[in-house]
Amino acid sequence: MADSRRRALAMPPIRSLLVPALALALSLAACHAPSPHTQAAQPAATPSDADLLARGEYLVRITGCNDCHTPGYAESGGTVAKDTWLVGSPMGFNGPWGTTYPSNLRLRMQQLTEAQWMEYSATLRTRPMMPDFAVRAMSEDDRRAIYRFVHALGAAGQPAPEALPPGKTPPAPYLGMVLPAAAEAPAAK
Repeated sequence: MADSRRRALAMPPIRSLLVPALALALSLAACHAPSPHTQAAQPAATPSDADLLARGEYLVRITGCNDCHTPGYAESGGTVAKDTWLVGSPMGFNGPWGTTYPSNLRLRMQQLTEAQWMEYSATLRTRPMMPDFAVRAMSEDDRRAIYRFVHALGAAGQPAPEALPPGKTPPAPYLGMVLPAAAEAPAAK
């Protein structure tokens, strides 16, 4: 018994060894850990071509591009074949601005380089009914994905009819937008 007692007294308790060892380990780790202030910014991962095509198809589906630019899409509940997508439409949108026809995006995208599309779409201003404000609000990655997808579909279809000026009645089919008359100013007393 005396021997085991002597050994226990000669050996420091485990707790007294752990505290300095832990402090040393943390100090060494701190020396090797990069400071968040000195780390170089990591570039964002660039989406692959397959990712951009899939994202473009998704955006075209959910943002309503097909609703106007693909004949029969809305009426069929979105079940038309992809090879008929975005070929423009003879359905006119008539209002005080005249008559606008959804353009053939498949032909248009073949005329533009990606850089031209990116510049054009960032400042897009079109006639009604196109929600150009929505395209301008998209991120560059989303606009690039749409370009890549539509461009990959290839050219198809015919150009859409030319826009008509105000006051000219379009041939059927067209959707007429009847807006309320402007309110008259109250008469002065």
